[in-house]
Amino acid sequence: PLVAATMFGVTTPCVERAREKLEAAGCEVLVFHATGTGGRSMEDLARQGLLAGVLDVTTTELADELVGGILSAGPDRLAAAGALGVPQVVSVGATDMVNFGPRASVPPAFEGRRFHVHNENVTLMRTTADECRAIGALIGTKLARARGPAAVLLPERGVSAIDRAGQPFDDPAARRALFDALRENAGAVPVATLPHHVNDPQFADACATKLLELMRVARAPSPTPSR
Repeated sequence: PLVAATMFGVTTPCVERAREKLEAAGCEVLVFHATGTGGRSMEDLARQGLLAGVLDVTTTELADELVGGILSAGPDRLAAAGALGVPQVVSVGATDMVNFGPRASVPPAFEGRRFHVHNENVTLMRTTADECRAIGALIGTKLARARGPAAVLLPERGVSAIDRAGQPFDDPAARRALFDALRENAGAVPVATLPHHVNDPQFADACATKLLELMRVARAPSPTPSR
């Protein structure tokens, strides 16, 4: 079975470990970097009917779409798998950040915000609680429309390498706003909050295990009607 997974630098440990677990179960895993182009490519592959499952750990492109960063994958991100009934496990990896180029390229409207200069070409801006609430609502609304099995796993202790205790984007209030809004808008899709950071091995294992479970459900034959 062909599985797509989404990754960003700040969610790499999670996705790499989940990929190992999926490959050990017999899956072929294609990893798409969530840089706009990567998200669009994954959506295109899903629309072609080539995927047996999606591990959408890193939905950061929706933060850029909503807030105005440079790595948006467009408004159709997180739509194709649900529309085609492809099993999917979704998380909120790197939704703590909006991406810009060099520090001088950040629009003046964002002055006064919390930034992390990753290098001379990459500047990250922390999403506020209000922005996180909008991101969570968007993810939940999109998943509520899914025609196939879906589940959301949320990492209580942080959604990226720099969103955890002692790191520059740690913001428990913003995470709560994100999680609450997603849960309120996800409809019948189950949402579980785990006591881990997104890059903890336990969280990666839980994501991979859940996707394998949903894929088995999707492949199970329908019961034969009794006469």
